[in-house]
Amino acid sequence: MNDTALVSTEWLHQRLDAPDIVVLDASWYLPAAGRDPEAEYRAAHIPGAVRFDIDAMSDTESGLPHMMPRPEAFASRMRALGVGDGMHIVVYDGHGLFSAPRVWWMLRTFGVRDVCVLDGGLPAWIAAGYPTEEGEPRVRDRRHFSARLDHG
Repeated sequence: MNDTALVSTEWLHQRLDAPDIVVLDASWYLPAAGRDPEAEYRAAHIPGAVRFDIDAMSDTESGLPHMMPRPEAFASRMRALGVGDGMHIVVYDGHGLFSAPRVWWMLRTFGVRDVCVLDGGLPAWIAAGYPTEEGEPRVRDRRHFSARLDHG
């Protein structure tokens, strides 16, 4: 378990191939930014990273954007991404430190304790000289994921 909210690119690079590590690309941009997080993911992402779509992970029945989904819906979507209980989750974004903290907070709210944010995100990863890969989102085997609201 990692007790810090932020991890360095070096920390992640040393552990990237560990079977209990899952990396989530949680890039999201304001509409006026003119950036497409899906296209950017396909062009370059941390090797093995899974695409976490904040819009798709929100409550689709709410009239307000980005509202938290019900725990059952969140758990189902996380299972579909291949994220399971007991995994160490590292979240990053393409801006550096913009949308990844939101996903960290969502995961913590649903009871996940072993989650952290990559300090500096993808820009820091690239600046450190670490490799990226391109292509469609990786499909991982479904895992069991428990989500329970934790207001503490």
